[in-house]
Amino acid sequence: MATTVSRPAGPREIALPAPRGPLSERLFTTLAEPPGTPLLRHAGELRVDSARPLADEDLQLALYVAYELHYSGIAGVDADWEWDPGLLAFRARLERPFEAAVRAAAGGRAALATVDPAQVGATLQRLVAEDDGPPLSRWIEAHAELEQVREFMIHRSAYQLKEADPHSWAIPRLAGAPKAALVEVQADEYGGGDASRVHAVLFAKAMTAAGLDATYGAYLERLPAITLATVNLMSLCGLHRRLRGAIVGHLAAFEMTSSLPNRRYGNALRRLGLGAEATDFFDEHVAADAVHENIAAWDLAGGLAAAEPALAAEIVMGARALLALEARWARHLLAAWERGDSSLRPHSA
Repeated sequence: MATTVSRPAGPREIALPAPRGPLSERLFTTLAEPPGTPLLRHAGELRVDSARPLADEDLQLALYVAYELHYSGIAGVDADWEWDPGLLAFRARLERPFEAAVRAAAGGRAALATVDPAQVGATLQRLVAEDDGPPLSRWIEAHAELEQVREFMIHRSAYQLKEADPHSWAIPRLAGAPKAALVEVQADEYGGGDASRVHAVLFAKAMTAAGLDATYGAYLERLPAITLATVNLMSLCGLHRRLRGAIVGHLAAFEMTSSLPNRRYGNALRRLGLGAEATDFFDEHVAADAVHENIAAWDLAGGLAAAEPALAAEIVMGARALLALEARWARHLLAAWERGDSSLRPHSA
């Protein structure tokens, strides 16, 4: 993987990768046409009947690209596709099995039946403390070779190069103290007014220092379904106002599980001989997320549950969903490396 030269920030744009099945093929083919071109000519034309939505390469790629219209440009695609009614209807068909699978992974209704709004902050702390997900950060700290660290960063680039953006959709959907708490967290994610300290910029610098291409979307073709699902979860919850509780719970758990793993990732890079350009992103999160943890758990998640008690179960669901999908993703990476394989999809022919 060749080292690339960092370039000034400009409008984000991705290129469409190769489709992975009939859903992504239909979407990509139609996006090349003018907005308004029908994606589906009749309701039963293209079935979405995946038995394993979280691992379905076709479904996850199609959903990721449909969401990406809200985040960036797509080469050769008219920007008016973003709010095309036919595309939104197509996306909704993809979202239904995905959301059902996410809720099942989060434990289903039984796991959320007795959520006390007054105990949401404490509940999130307990969930994080009891989480027994795979020890990915510890393994990377102690054992990963440079190529495996690069793979880890490629996986993470799907989110980190737009870090904070999916959660920021919640800002206009909150009010009062929870809104203020969310803005406090997000302001740090965007560098506190310093463009050079925006976390997405720091991650791009880390990628470049590790010999990777930091261009937005450069590795989309190589990202497997489970990686895309972790980002699609954020977009699903962030873009739907009815899921504002879930995106708050997701962010709270994200911040509460970030500080120590990022310390370990930074240690791994130092062990492999990389310098401050590579470690700055991870070191920044050690300090920032230690502060964010209490704000996110108590002021944001707890504050939202106090203001809107009916959202308490959704807040916890969002946290559970994050932990569940991150665990599946970590297992994928560790299993591939234990076999001596790449955790990424192969290059297309």
